Amino acid sequence: MADFEHDLLFLLHDVARLLRVDADKRARAHGMTRAQWAILIWLEREPGISQKELAELLEVEPITVARLVDRLEGRGMMERRPDPRDRRIWRLHLLLPAHLVLREISEQRSEMATLVTQGVDEDSLAIMIEALVRMKSTLTRDSHPTRRVPEPRQPEATEAI
Repeated sequence: MADFEHDLLFLLHDVARLLRVDADKRARAHGMTRAQWAILIWLEREPGISQKELAELLEVEPITVARLVDRLEGRGMMERRPDPRDRRIWRLHLLLPAHLVLREISEQRSEMATLVTQGVDEDSLAIMIEALVRMKSTLTRDSHPTRRVPEPRQPEATEAI
């Protein structure tokens, strides 16, 4: 029987789950959700992103993002602006109250990072980060292989004229 306490896949899963639980608790203490925090963080990194693009980044359905954006917009943290080239697309932009919340999110993220790396020396941390970056790159590359261009189809005899 495998030693589950040292099984890489179980450890990765458990650490990620525990971080999500901690982030949920911290977000709730500020009257928000982890999903709302994620949206604010992404909009700070990618101002003017569309709802569809944001849904793809968060790996959720566009309707989920629309509902979360509705709530954040209702709180005065962000706004939808029409895309100047395509009126069907709404671009998302942060407002001042969101930037104030992002400061708090940053502090919470720093506390979480300090907590999760407690007792881990700098060299081990650097090696762990590099290893995780490589794992993510491999998984991302493997889950999105380059598309094969289909061979040109030869017309059948009946299609020839």
